Amino acid sequence: MKLLVYSHDAFGLGNIRRMVAICDYLLKAIPNLSILVLSGSPALHQLRLPEGLDYIKLPCLGRDEHGNMSVKFLRTELGDALKLRGELIRTATVNFQPDLLLVDKKPNGLWGELQPAVDYLKRHCPQTRLVLLLRDILDSPEATMEQWHRDNYYALAETFYDQVWIVGTPDIFDAPRAYQFPPALAAKTRFMGYIRRGGRAAIARSGAPVPRGFPQRSLVLVTPGGGGDGFRLVETYLKAQSALTADQRIVSLIVGGPEMPSPQKHALLTHIVAHPQMHWLEFTDDLASYMTAADVVVSMGGYNTVGEILTLQKRAVIVPRTQPVEEQWIRAEQMAALNLLTAIHPDDLTPARLAQAVLHELQTEAIAPSYSLDLNAMPRITAALLGLVNAPACPPARVAS
Repeated sequence: MKLLVYSHDAFGLGNIRRMVAICDYLLKAIPNLSILVLSGSPALHQLRLPEGLDYIKLPCLGRDEHGNMSVKFLRTELGDALKLRGELIRTATVNFQPDLLLVDKKPNGLWGELQPAVDYLKRHCPQTRLVLLLRDILDSPEATMEQWHRDNYYALAETFYDQVWIVGTPDIFDAPRAYQFPPALAAKTRFMGYIRRGGRAAIARSGAPVPRGFPQRSLVLVTPGGGGDGFRLVETYLKAQSALTADQRIVSLIVGGPEMPSPQKHALLTHIVAHPQMHWLEFTDDLASYMTAADVVVSMGGYNTVGEILTLQKRAVIVPRTQPVEEQWIRAEQMAALNLLTAIHPDDLTPARLAQAVLHELQTEAIAPSYSLDLNAMPRITAALLGLVNAPACPPARVAS
């Protein structure tokens, strides 16, 4: 069986980490599966890739904090880079001949770059199944519906895709209802549950170099995801040190992220190296092992990090990103209401507020909420994929104009 994966990759590490985690599970569960990933993520080569998976690296695109897209490395126009990416995607699709195409988030890819490949499959490979994978929350209902109407996503998803898989649960966020999916699109949408994240082993067995030599000290892990917009969170945490260490014996491990701009990273390191109880890592592909060792996690509110926190039942303080989309704040607010974590809106972030929240979490018992989050997405995705590939092909439909 051949699976082709298109990973949305304009900002951060979240999308590619999530897709690789799904691929890793599928490769362990399905014999003789081959997976080809198409992505422009500059961090793809840093991830621990499973046997049976290979990738084609597309030219990198970048998105700033306002959502504006640009070419990340090549000295070329955005239109030229998109044309090149689109032709690479179509060529890979034609030659790989997948049994199923799994698409992350955007039905026709970034700026429509995936559409020629989708058209090819529908015309020449009608037996190939197409699945659109959505995270639990895309953005606010107003912003999402405006984009989906403007970019014709409702019609594209309804016309070209066999199923839509949401890696979330309707009790946290009912996306088809909130985003007003048309009846035909809602009928092909499946909630898979959240993705269970976790390290390959406990920290003692993993060999991960956590800070040592600090007996009877609490470990706080600070992780702003890819780091592209994480400077303020880490800087605020550093400014909170006097309040944090006044009455608590704390050692901190900060994983800055490979996308943090160098001037910001150097500014943080100047402060960190002067404090022996603080440690810095730029990147790890095994964040869950460090999280296993932590007493409290301070992070942004991305899907993967929150999933790791809840899988490992860690106390956490979440300071979500609110621009250019509100996805992280909606997720953090919903989960804070269930006492799964503490959420601080970035407008309310101060050193004193952050220190107060971290100290509160350090003094709180290990998480044992009355609410049990459904973390069974992986086996459901596996079963759904096998069911689709072995099912009879659906007749092609015409897209609405």
